[in-house]
Amino acid sequence: MLNKKKHNLKSSTICVNKKAHYNYFIEEVFQSGLVLKGWEIKSIRLGKINISESYISNYSHEMYLCNAIIEPLNTISNHFPCDPVRKRKLLLHKNEMNYLSIKKNKIGYTLIALSLLWKKSWCKLSFGLAKGKNKIDKRNADKQNTWKKEKLKILKKTKIIC
Repeated sequence: MLNKKKHNLKSSTICVNKKAHYNYFIEEVFQSGLVLKGWEIKSIRLGKINISESYISNYSHEMYLCNAIIEPLNTISNHFPCDPVRKRKLLLHKNEMNYLSIKKNKIGYTLIALSLLWKKSWCKLSFGLAKGKNKIDKRNADKQNTWKKEKLKILKKTKIIC
């Protein structure tokens, strides 16, 4: 019998928005598919994508990813235009879109892209419902992170001595 190739169920990340957890409190995380063109998939496989300042907006009862930059490849045909910053439609159910639009209309909430990943052969976007941080909140987060690092250093030193 032939050995069939098993799909790798683990998802591999393409790119991550590192500023998201620093600038926002992430309350809920969602995942959805994207409507992409062929040249976009090819450039995503080569890692030529930037979602650091991207956000999600809704127009006429549909959700779109805005400000995500996908650089076109040099080998792409010149017969059709390649817009690297075009709005890309998210594939969500109606009840999810209604829920997200209601939550987004609250004061101070926004939907931001967290990461882009492969799930089997599909490109998925992980995004979160977020609320902005103040300078004070960012300072407190920095203090907590430095304390965690110092605590780990202290624990390493004590384990070596004992």
